[in-house]
Amino acid sequence: MPVTDVQQDLENRTLTIIADFAAPVERVWQVYADPRQLEKIWGPPECPATVVDHDLRPGGRVTYFMTGPDGDKFAGYWQVTAVDEPNSFAFDDGFADLDFNPNPDLPVSKNVFTFTGRAGGTRSTFVSTYESAEALQKVLDMGVIEGASSAINQIDGLLAG
Repeated sequence: MPVTDVQQDLENRTLTIIADFAAPVERVWQVYADPRQLEKIWGPPECPATVVDHDLRPGGRVTYFMTGPDGDKFAGYWQVTAVDEPNSFAFDDGFADLDFNPNPDLPVSKNVFTFTGRAGGTRSTFVSTYESAEALQKVLDMGVIEGASSAINQIDGLLAG
């Protein structure tokens, strides 16, 4: 399994996930830069994603929805704030209605995804910061660690394919 560490820090309002992949940084970057590849790993296996819009540049927006096993759709968006291809990108990630309007009742996280070359591949560090400890606790209670870990663990299969 690629996920090697998960740390939640309510005091600093962060969730950090570290994963290692046996692929170069540029290849791991492509998973996020290509919407068709992103669909294969954004969301747990039982809730596959469909990327509707994909503009991975500062000021760009990525919109998507996940489809649950019973057919229910859950939408979200990224508002891209920074890109340093292929090393990192930052974005605000929020929940949305099916027209991709932000849902003000659910937390928005500020995310920085960093890809660092190392012997044998890439270390990926995913850091999400929330506005409050309560917002972080809300997504923890919703299963964000399990969902994000199972989503990230799908990357190995995509890289091998």
